[in-house]
Amino acid sequence: MVVLLFFVAVAIATLSVDPVRTTQGLKSDEATYVTMALSIAHDGDLAFQQRDLTRFWPLYNSGPEGIFLKRGKGPDDRLYFGKSFIYPLIAAPFVKVAGLNGLLLLNVVLLAGVFTCFYLYAHALMPAPAALAVSTGFLGASIAPLFGVWMMPETFNLACVGYAYFFWLYKEARPRVSPRWARSLVAGPGSDIAAAILLGMATFSKPSHALLILPPVALMLWRRDVGHGLRVGLVFGLVTVAGFGTNALITGELNYQGGDRKTFYGEFPFQTSDSTYDTLGIPITTNTLEFEGWRHLARNTGYFFVGRHFGLVPYYFPAIVITVWALFRRRDLSLRHGFTAMAIAGTALILMILYPNTWSGGGGPPGNRYFLGIYPAFYFLIPTARTILPGVAMWVGGALFVAPILLDPFVAARRPWQNSQQGLLRALPVELTVVNDLPVQLDRGRSRIPYGSDPQLLLYYLDENAWRPEAAGIWIKGSAQADIIVRTEPAIGPIDITLRSPIQNGVRVTVDGVAQDIELTAHASVVVQADVTGVYTRGAQTFVLSVKTEAGFIPHLVDATSTDRRFLGVLVNLTPRRR
Repeated sequence: MVVLLFFVAVAIATLSVDPVRTTQGLKSDEATYVTMALSIAHDGDLAFQQRDLTRFWPLYNSGPEGIFLKRGKGPDDRLYFGKSFIYPLIAAPFVKVAGLNGLLLLNVVLLAGVFTCFYLYAHALMPAPAALAVSTGFLGASIAPLFGVWMMPETFNLACVGYAYFFWLYKEARPRVSPRWARSLVAGPGSDIAAAILLGMATFSKPSHALLILPPVALMLWRRDVGHGLRVGLVFGLVTVAGFGTNALITGELNYQGGDRKTFYGEFPFQTSDSTYDTLGIPITTNTLEFEGWRHLARNTGYFFVGRHFGLVPYYFPAIVITVWALFRRRDLSLRHGFTAMAIAGTALILMILYPNTWSGGGGPPGNRYFLGIYPAFYFLIPTARTILPGVAMWVGGALFVAPILLDPFVAARRPWQNSQQGLLRALPVELTVVNDLPVQLDRGRSRIPYGSDPQLLLYYLDENAWRPEAAGIWIKGSAQADIIVRTEPAIGPIDITLRSPIQNGVRVTVDGVAQDIELTAHASVVVQADVTGVYTRGAQTFVLSVKTEAGFIPHLVDATSTDRRFLGVLVNLTPRRR
């Protein structure tokens, strides 16, 4: 009851905030989904017209930066939104009543429903205190709550999967004590049909959810309930096909990300008489899969679990607790647990194979947003329990990673590159295979910084402990560690790193995970040579350079004529050598 009252309070709060100012502007693909929800709510259509631009501009004091549009294949040649319409369609009534606040309210309502399902399912397997600890820990000690401030379908996808697996599995848990309404709602075969509908909606929203229908269907077939299993599979297929079919009827294209599709920044169709779809925008069509075979699978698997920005351990720690817990209590598990685990693993594997350079969801999200929709299925792997220890483990372990992020979710969501600058996240490896989707890409002042020539290096500053290159070199902050991604094409072999400081200083230089400790004397230069292997992906070689200083100085306090008030440690110059 206390948790539900908390959700009520948050829901009320969402109606009293300024959603644009509070969420600090647009993030990721919000421009498309917000404009689409407004169009459905007020115009009843999915076409992008001048009135949509006129409606959006006063809200954000700018155009819909990053909006995805596509040209329809009908006789009127209209423009449509290049994203799935299912989330904006569900959100439209909330938007009609409460404006943009309705999008935040919908997220709160969805999360409250997910918690209720989680608690009821856990209470069927364990006493109320343990169920409360597990259900709150699974949601609250992960990155999931942060997406509640995103006006995008991430929370909707999570809810669809959470509700679906509850409808399917609550009766399988054989609850000894449950509310009458719950027994009547999820006891019969109709609950499996409801699960199929929800999973179909989730799959139309994000096709990566497709494998999650296999566990319920496989279990029914295994039990020789062939007719019911086929009905459930058919309903799932019909809902999914209906979504894409409706998209084809409206836009003339099955794939909402295919066809003549563009993204727009700065200037938009209908903005002026000269602003047309043909003359503006960046073509970006997802009709084909980018496939690099199995080359990065082992590396991506490691990143998937312990990556600094998208790893399962730091951002979905409760899933790790459930894995260990299930293995420890493996005698309590049944075939449904095995089918569910295989669907989760299969989905993760397919994402890493088919999207080796963007398996985290793209757009620099805080945590793996593609996995967010798969995450609820993990919850239904929980075995029986008699104590609150699993829930406590979720809270303690998860809080070590995500508590600093969730304390200020609006800033963390808007400036995700700051999340991993300190704490335990800093100790984890950087996901070099998805370098173009790292959060630092969203901070133009710290990404793709050119350095040198022949070959030119591109630098990505993962923290605020280094300054942009100057004529003299790159200054590293005193008594700090700077992590810098270096990207280059063509690939280089060794790299010479020249270190210099006006004070005696200890410096540790790490390249490709190999560290070298250097003792600098004042005003003396030291050249460190390091071999570079890195990761070769998307046509360039990428590696991490870390420079850690023991001491520092402030030029203004050393030399009164200096106006430099920075706390500096060591000056770094990079001289790459071609292979």
